[in-house]
This record gives sequence, C-alpha cells and structure tokens, in this order.
Amino acid sequence: PRSAYGALVSSSHMRASAYRVDPKDPRAPTHEQWEAMTPEEQAAVDGSLPSEFPVSELSPPEGDDHFNAKVGPKDALSGYFARIRRRVYLACELPVYYPGEPMFAPDLIAILDTGLHARRKWLVDKEKKGVDLALEVHVAGDRRKDLVRNAEKYARLGITEYFIFDRGRLHLTGYRLPRGGARVYHPIVPQAGRFESAVLGLEVAIVGSRLRFFAGTAEVPESVEMISKLEGLVDELEQC
Repeated sequence: PRSAYGALVSSSHMRASAYRVDPKDPRAPTHEQWEAMTPEEQAAVDGSLPSEFPVSELSPPEGDDHFNAKVGPKDALSGYFARIRRRVYLACELPVYYPGEPMFAPDLIAILDTGLHARRKWLVDKEKKGVDLALEVHVAGDRRKDLVRNAEKYARLGITEYFIFDRGRLHLTGYRLPRGGARVYHPIVPQAGRFESAVLGLEVAIVGSRLRFFAGTAEVPESVEMISKLEGLVDELEQC
C-alpha cells in the first residue's frame, strides 16, 4: 500500500513541512511538494529518507558471482572515465528516490555530467537529474523482477538505458528509450555479440563469464588488470 508517503500529504493544501517519511515505505515527495518547500524543509526531508534498505527491499544474499558481476564493471568504468576526464557518477546499490516513487537500488547506475562526490542516496529532485543507465545482475530468484517489472518501471521513470546481466545463464539483455519522449523500452540489438551503450559511449558484451566494456576494439580493463600489466612492464624494464 502507498502508506506514509501519502497520509500526511494527501491534501494539496497541506504545508510541505508536514511531509513525513514512512520507514516502511520510504518515498520522496512529489515534485510539486518538493518545489513548495523551503530549503530548510527540503534538507529535513532529505535527511529523513533512509540510505539503507528497508526490510521489504532486502534480497537473499547471492555470493561472489553477484558481487563481482556488479563491482567489476563499476571499477572498469570508473577508471576509464577518469582517464578520459569525463564526469560520470557510478554507484552500486545506491538508494534512488524519484518523486513520489518507492525507493529502489539498481546493482549499478550511471549518471552523466554530475558531481563525483560520495553520496548515501540519490534524490532526483535535489540532484536535478535522474538516472541515465541502470544495470541489474541476476543470479538467482525471480527473473521477472529484472526482465519485466524493472523494465517497465525504469522505462516509465525515463532511465535512458537498462541492461540485465543474467550471470547464471551468461545472457545479456539491453534496452533503450526511443527519442521523442516515449516511456516504453526498445531492445538494443547486439552486433557481433556486443551491445552499444549510447549513454556510456561504449559497447558491452559477455567475455567468458564476465561483463566487459569496449572502446572501439580495445577492452576496458579493471584496475587490477592495469596494475598487473604495469607490474609486467616494470619487470621487463628491470630485466633489460
């Protein structure tokens, strides 16, 4: 049920300062309610929105396969965008609050052209920007959550691209919103096994059992791979 994001603020005539967050169903105010608040009231609401998962959002632990499948891509992308000096904020399982919507936390999000400081949550009205790309990793449980329900929700919220990496089946699915404001995803058709991400300016593919990114023909390395390569170069130089 749509409990307390709605009880105390159900009337449009009620002051924005009366807004209260229901810990059982944490939601950000609607955009209209947010805009009606003073900066102090906005700060109070921001501080009251939890940055941890409510019990209703917790999923069963999925082990190393799930953890590595989201952290590896974040590490590779963080290094790549730092090297090309492009501001792309990346986070794993960060609570995201769209106006009037239940909190959700994709396995990986990418948001373009925004500050790179650490955050405990992403509040869309505060940041003045929504999520540009979401990635979900599926290892076990209900596939319909990622493939159907999340696809419908993320499209409705205007998240430009959505990728689902089915780690168990080693299968990748990609979606993109069409131009013109439509809120229904179109599938991204892979070319030679690679999916183009217009948001990232990269291609995405499964290599072995891992999700990898490509800039042209070059594979985007993770930091541990770059360190190993540099150590190899140093060893070669020392042997000369």
